[in-house]
Amino acid sequence: MAGKDYRGLLKEGMANGRKKGWSGFVWMMKIVVPVSLFTAVLDWSGLLRHLDFLLRPLMGMLSLPPTAALPLIIGMLSSVYGGIAAMAVLPFSTPQMTLMAVYILMCHALIQEGIIQGNSGIHPLKATLVRIGGAVVTVLLMVPWVGSSTVMPAPAGGVLSLQPAFWEMIRHWAWTTALLTLKIFVIIMILLTLLELLKAFDWIHPFVRALGPFLRLMGLDQKVGFLWMTAVVFGLSYGGAIIVEEAKSGHLSRDELEILHLSIGMNHSMVEDPPLFLQLGISPFWVYVPRLVMAIITVRLIRLWHRYGRHHQPTA
Repeated sequence: MAGKDYRGLLKEGMANGRKKGWSGFVWMMKIVVPVSLFTAVLDWSGLLRHLDFLLRPLMGMLSLPPTAALPLIIGMLSSVYGGIAAMAVLPFSTPQMTLMAVYILMCHALIQEGIIQGNSGIHPLKATLVRIGGAVVTVLLMVPWVGSSTVMPAPAGGVLSLQPAFWEMIRHWAWTTALLTLKIFVIIMILLTLLELLKAFDWIHPFVRALGPFLRLMGLDQKVGFLWMTAVVFGLSYGGAIIVEEAKSGHLSRDELEILHLSIGMNHSMVEDPPLFLQLGISPFWVYVPRLVMAIITVRLIRLWHRYGRHHQPTA
């Protein structure tokens, strides 16, 4: 950093952070506002209650009420922000939101991110199925510790315990969404500004090198460290271009790319996404630790398969 203008770098990082933070916030709101409104109207309409016979067995396996299917499906098809928006306007308990948060963090934007992974070293169907399987297993293992229930709790104060008037429901949605919007704005502006400062001062690469022991714990090779860090910090959508270009360079083998993708499929956006769930009252332990552990287990099993399983496959 000799000869560089630290004040200029700080100013540049802050400016880029504010710009990208605002851009990211506006992009999120285009998802959060319509999804939360759609969820509130759908819940008010009572349509989900007519699907209880179908949703109850599926959600019951995860110790969740049938209504939980809506945030999970929205998260899987759209994004973390869509899942949060749907969760925030429905009266789930903290244990229920904890299980849903972990599932959504591991299984969101499956179509979009599956395409990105498919263009950078792994079959999209394999990546998607491993993410879904890992999320289901993780939630099932968490249930005895979290203590969730399949019963939907009554809304606080009983405000929406009976079928409310449409405009009463809208007022409740508007207030809930406004609070969520404010919290997301603060979080995203702070995080993206910090990330831009790291980039401006060129601290990301040294940080990756310092992560060597942790990468070994995760079962990953040092040479995938930058790509792993890119996905962990920026996510698959934001960091997708970097991952795709590195995969095309041919520096990594097919097995190395597969192991990387199965790990980051469960653990990307570790900086940006988990704090968004913390403002719902969920413990930091649950939004970080279980999916890290599941990623480690998955990578170790894949490495065992690469080492031993292929040798026992029948030859044509």
